[in-house]
Amino acid sequence: MRQCTRPPRLTPGARVAVVAPSGPVPEERLQAGLDLLRGWDLDPVVMPHVLGRHREFGYLSGTDAQRAADLQRAWCDPAVAAVLCARGGYGAQRMVDLLDWDAMRAAGPKVFAGFSDITVLHQAFATRLGLVTLYGPAVAGVDFLKSVRAQRHFRATLFEPESAQTVTAASPGGGVLVPGRARGVTLGGCLSLLASDLGTPHAHTGARGGLLLLEDVGESPYRLDRYLTQLLRTGWLDGVGGIVLGSWESCGPYEEVRGVLADRLGGLGVPVLEQFGFGHCDGALTMAFGALAELDTAAASVTFDEPVLS
Repeated sequence: MRQCTRPPRLTPGARVAVVAPSGPVPEERLQAGLDLLRGWDLDPVVMPHVLGRHREFGYLSGTDAQRAADLQRAWCDPAVAAVLCARGGYGAQRMVDLLDWDAMRAAGPKVFAGFSDITVLHQAFATRLGLVTLYGPAVAGVDFLKSVRAQRHFRATLFEPESAQTVTAASPGGGVLVPGRARGVTLGGCLSLLASDLGTPHAHTGARGGLLLLEDVGESPYRLDRYLTQLLRTGWLDGVGGIVLGSWESCGPYEEVRGVLADRLGGLGVPVLEQFGFGHCDGALTMAFGALAELDTAAASVTFDEPVLS
């Protein structure tokens, strides 16, 4: 797995575009997120269909073409320094194939951030554009808006990435499934999305040589078992260097979830760190994908070789 290109960090006054590639966005939460960004001395612009809703499928923020056009227009605007997702939900898989990757590559590197359903786009940005991306808060996300810790870590990553070069488990309850140290290029995201994205044109073909970050929300233990088993059976996990596990909100009692994770991942013979504190949780940490890093289970840390933004 190859290291990706680091986009430039943000500076005061930078223009950031807000997009909604997946689900519809509550207006009051969007406004709260925009106010927060303005408080960081950023200049947020909202793309036309962020507050839209698909006429037939209410779980989408607009048509596939509209959502893709918003993202591409934002990315190709030379005045925009970062593209931030308003929320996850569902829908990125429906629009990712409509993007003009040649045009987006020509627009040059910039910051891209989002999580959950946005996993699909993180994979595409890595495989098609070769860019480091941020698996971090959604601008209109409840966990982000109510958590000072999540806000501080995201802001530090955007403006002062040196200060976030070593990321330590956010939860004192974090633990170790398999001890050890490992190095590799980070990748991953929401487990169910990684499984459903298998074999598609823009997905990673495997995790070989990588540090895999996994989390999910609202999936029962047997469904998590299913997704992990699918990754194992396809060989997608062959050669993975190490694994960092985030939150498993609303996935059932953690002891049951932990049993599944240990059963499916423990036999890989690589370090596995659990409850790291990224994903669908209060105070979620911002993690970079596409960057070379070292996992140390004894220190409960992931240390990037260099700041994730240049």
